[in-house]
Amino acid sequence: MLHYSLKKLICCIYPLLFLFPENTIAQSLEPRLYSNAPVGMNFLIAGYVYSEGAPSINPEAGLDDPHIIIQSPFLAYARFFGLMGHSAKVDLVLPAVSLDGHALSEGETLTRKTTGTADVKARISWNILGAPALGKKAFAAYRQNTIVGISLQLTAPTGQYDGTKLVNISANRWAFKPSIGVSKALGDFIAELSAQAEFYTDNHDFYGGGTRTQDPIYSMQTHLIYTIRPGMWGAFDATYYQGGETATNGIHNDDAFDNSRLGLTFAAPLSRTQSLKFNYSNGVITRAGSNFDMYTLAWQYRWGGKP
Repeated sequence: MLHYSLKKLICCIYPLLFLFPENTIAQSLEPRLYSNAPVGMNFLIAGYVYSEGAPSINPEAGLDDPHIIIQSPFLAYARFFGLMGHSAKVDLVLPAVSLDGHALSEGETLTRKTTGTADVKARISWNILGAPALGKKAFAAYRQNTIVGISLQLTAPTGQYDGTKLVNISANRWAFKPSIGVSKALGDFIAELSAQAEFYTDNHDFYGGGTRTQDPIYSMQTHLIYTIRPGMWGAFDATYYQGGETATNGIHNDDAFDNSRLGLTFAAPLSRTQSLKFNYSNGVITRAGSNFDMYTLAWQYRWGGKP
């Protein structure tokens, strides 16, 4: 029974690894994804994500008081460029993950810990309306009205993976996430709405020589951003996501998401070239899947930009 329960604990941890790092960030909240910046501007970001919560577990597993802590430091790089007269951006995220989970089974504490590099994420974003490609001098006179943007994020199976182990940092499969969003300036406020869908290839080297598949995750995000002063802003964030049920060798695991999250973001400049951003989010409605608190702190350095 103890071995069976430990396997159940590991199984309930496994789907959560697909959520990290959120910036990193359908489950993470990203205000100002579709914004404009001078062509040639570069951004270097170093951040840390801390997430803590309770996974949902089938009562038949015989587990009580499950708890998981996931820590994810990351590095990221982004660069703006011009594409057909409109601003565009490429970004790359290099994450790592440390996971610590435990639960009670018949009075005994079961634990599972793992640490390693996670899958790399690369994205291209293109503002197809309302965000012209401008140099720094022209950008100084730019004022946002309505921006419409599209993006495509690719997740590559570059992280730590061992098919002989049930819990891995890498998902050992590719993921593709197209997105479309609208950003509207309303005085000192900016209102944003976006929709995403993430699709997954199969993992043919799952634990025990099996095949793990996952349905797409569909999500929507909305943000209300208030500009306090240049470079300093705060945002109220919300997202809803559903889908993502996994199957092992064709047997469905009944672990689809159907959740809503709310969050707050605050960004402040440290100097002309550096800033800090903090984000907190919580699952306010968890119809299916797991509920967790997520904290993100990121330092950003910018340089470059064409005249």
